Amino acid sequence: MSNIVKDSSMGFSVTLHASFAEAMAKVTEALKNEGFGVLTTVDIQATMKAKLNAEYPSFTILGVCNPHLAHRALTEDPHISLMLPCNVVVRQVAEGALIEFADPEVMMTISNDEALRQVAAEAKAKLERAAAAL
Repeated sequence: MSNIVKDSSMGFSVTLHASFAEAMAKVTEALKNEGFGVLTTVDIQATMKAKLNAEYPSFTILGVCNPHLAHRALTEDPHISLMLPCNVVVRQVAEGALIEFADPEVMMTISNDEALRQVAAEAKAKLERAAAAL
């Protein structure tokens, strides 16, 4: 099990004492167990090297989605698509791999819709369980 840290106003994180590849596999499996699939994968390291010739450690942004929660949110307000998918970041750090989770409740502070806030709370709980499973 891991120690979840709320390290910014935007989300929470877990540091794994594992290689970047191991962390990617573990986080993908933990998300899958909570009903999330990976829709997008952005390789920041490769992109920054190709576009700016800038050096970055291994660094990937995963756009993840739980279809059931997304369906509920989109049914409530189709404009919420501007806030989808949820982002999970995997970054190589000195200690191993830092896994950062965007907080869906923070993202929903822009809405006064109670049904959307409830979906965000459920998404956050699922993401926290995935983080704890790491």
